[in-house]
Amino acid sequence: MDVVIYHNPDCGTSRNTLALIRNAGLEPHIVEYLKTPPTRARIVDLVKRMGVSLRHVIREKGTPFAELGLADPSLSDDALLAAIERHPILLNRPIVVTSRGVRLCRPSEEVIDLLPPQLGAFVKEDGERIVDESGRRAASA
Repeated sequence: MDVVIYHNPDCGTSRNTLALIRNAGLEPHIVEYLKTPPTRARIVDLVKRMGVSLRHVIREKGTPFAELGLADPSLSDDALLAAIERHPILLNRPIVVTSRGVRLCRPSEEVIDLLPPQLGAFVKEDGERIVDESGRRAASA
């Protein structure tokens, strides 16, 4: 299975998502989107395939969201896309693409539904157990 992850290695959720992909026995194509931002057309395509609004994939925390006035509901998608192009950090992460779909994986365990079965136990960086030794979602997940 081909897997693409739009990844920020400084983000714990993104690192956990990448680790869950690898825990399913896959090595994804990693796009460090802050170094290699997706094009406007790619962002539009990803959002369409997710079946969500563009606002769903905009990150507020730790970004210039407020300073740019992006909470204004009258802003068009074109204006939001232009802001993302100028400030790729506004694109929320991680976004994962597989043959099973496209999803913003927040929380990281959202990626499990896009993957083959997990190969073993998985614990997030914060100690939360997500997958048990049998490769099944843990009761707390």
